[in-house]
Amino acid sequence: MRILEDIDNVASCTSQETPEAFPLPSDVAIARADAGWAHCVAITDEGVVYTWGWKECVPTGRVIADQASVGTLEKDERQSAIANNQVSPRSQVSRTSSGAASGPSESRGTEESTKRRRLSPAKQGNDSSTSGDENLSAPPCVVTFNTGVKITAVAAGGRHTLALSDFGQVWGWGYGGEGQLGLGSRIRTVSSPHPIPCIESTSYGKDRLSAMKGNKNAEGQINKVTGNRVTAIACGGRHSVVVTDSGALLAFGWGLYGQCGQGNTDDVLSPTCVSAILGVKMQDVAAGLWHTVSISADGDVYSFGGNQFGQLGIGSDQAETIPKLVDAPSLENKNARSVSCGARHSAIITDEGEVFCWGWNKYGQVGISLLYYYDFSQVRWGKTLV
Repeated sequence: MRILEDIDNVASCTSQETPEAFPLPSDVAIARADAGWAHCVAITDEGVVYTWGWKECVPTGRVIADQASVGTLEKDERQSAIANNQVSPRSQVSRTSSGAASGPSESRGTEESTKRRRLSPAKQGNDSSTSGDENLSAPPCVVTFNTGVKITAVAAGGRHTLALSDFGQVWGWGYGGEGQLGLGSRIRTVSSPHPIPCIESTSYGKDRLSAMKGNKNAEGQINKVTGNRVTAIACGGRHSVVVTDSGALLAFGWGLYGQCGQGNTDDVLSPTCVSAILGVKMQDVAAGLWHTVSISADGDVYSFGGNQFGQLGIGSDQAETIPKLVDAPSLENKNARSVSCGARHSAIITDEGEVFCWGWNKYGQVGISLLYYYDFSQVRWGKTLV
């Protein structure tokens, strides 16, 4: 769920180990790409966006030009869902005893399961070997935005996608049932790109609002804090995070493990400032299935959210609902400049080109022999060329 840069070709694996090239136009130069749970998205060096995979994640229909259109869109999508028997991808989330969720949140997964649309049975016949899942997939297609919009970055989540324009506007589409599309509601599916008003609609936690109450310059302070444009985006399994030009970190979406950094496990339906680190200028961010990791302009690492497998890198398996500075001895005098997250593990690249990993390691993704690793492990093949 992390942007890959400077790739020359786009390839896929159809349940096999050998990559196969996708049928993109031969004159297309792919600049960046990202992979979600059931779909992929890529952009060319000219800012054209291609996406493919699960049909629910591939946009169709009209472009949503403004927030006023959301109400009509939500109604249309509900009606479409009733008439459509296409399945949603099965939830990949499993609760563990070390998660931060409790109480009413336990019913959320059950409710989602009962509301999940059924998979249409695959057509049976001697002359066809196409599976039901393949019938629900979409080949690479161009994503249509408003005239003049040039996309510079993309991020793919579990079932949703974000795109960032050269003017710092964030666009989103796909599944939004937990608020990961930042519309202020639990709209199930958005089938066309829509602008997410990250700057205009940014809200704050109660403590921040109380401190600013009665201050005649509060509006100006809010604008100063949130910035004027978004500079970085990331998608988790069911949540989204962005960084603004002022260094503010905004989060929205599923909050069951505290991955939105609000000090609780509530879902966040609109872009909301992670107020616990407002005094720290953030530079980059990445998100996993249940967790978020960001790095500051000074090279410090902050993490929050689910931590069942040590993916926060804080030396324990306790979840954190607000950002916590990662202060590992192995990172002393190290400055992080890039961050990436898998579903349950994390990695950073330092200024010196070193790679450090931590979290779930069942398949060797952390680069050591332990199953879980709650501290930092340096991948020791020498410095990277990144």
